[in-house]
Amino acid sequence: MAIVTLEELDTRLDGAARAWLHAALAEAARSAAASQDPTTPHAVPAWETRFASAGRRCGSEHADSVRTHLLHAARADATTLTRLYQQGTAAERRAVLLALHHLAPDPADGIPLVEDALRTHDTRLVAAAVGPYASRHLPPHSWRHALLKCLFTGVPVDTADGLALRAHGDTELARMLTDYAAERTAAGRPVPADLDRVLALTSPTEES
Repeated sequence: MAIVTLEELDTRLDGAARAWLHAALAEAARSAAASQDPTTPHAVPAWETRFASAGRRCGSEHADSVRTHLLHAARADATTLTRLYQQGTAAERRAVLLALHHLAPDPADGIPLVEDALRTHDTRLVAAAVGPYASRHLPPHSWRHALLKCLFTGVPVDTADGLALRAHGDTELARMLTDYAAERTAAGRPVPADLDRVLALTSPTEES
């Protein structure tokens, strides 16, 4: 689900959920301000508990958007993002991955989280990992393997942001796709339907 604005969230949430969200955002903003004060005692901020309970309080269909706005209000840094990802449920990890694009951290900060998600077999995480952040920052070798992971796990390749642009003229990706198709055929397994379409995109004459 696409991340929606706070204004749109306000129109979708009921009164109790809306009040909870604004209290959580205020809490996250206070935490962000306190983090700039070196005299503030270090402790896990209370808004992180709200991050975990966003789905229960605001509904699973709004959880990604709520969590993204919480991360933005808290000015979550790489350490915070990594902690929330590593300690979170699959839904919380997905939210961190989707938020990377909106938070625009240093590319080096988000790449380990994306690559970790691509090592899983959870299609929710794989799909979230190949969003705009990966399209802009994932190194070519990792991005190619991300596409293969989509094919392997059944995640539609259209989920991969910037697919046509990054695949255009990529002869190494073409080789990897051809090898993968040959391995599947030799093993008597079907070749994913999306593979031929991605392979066509790698042609230097294909419009991106």
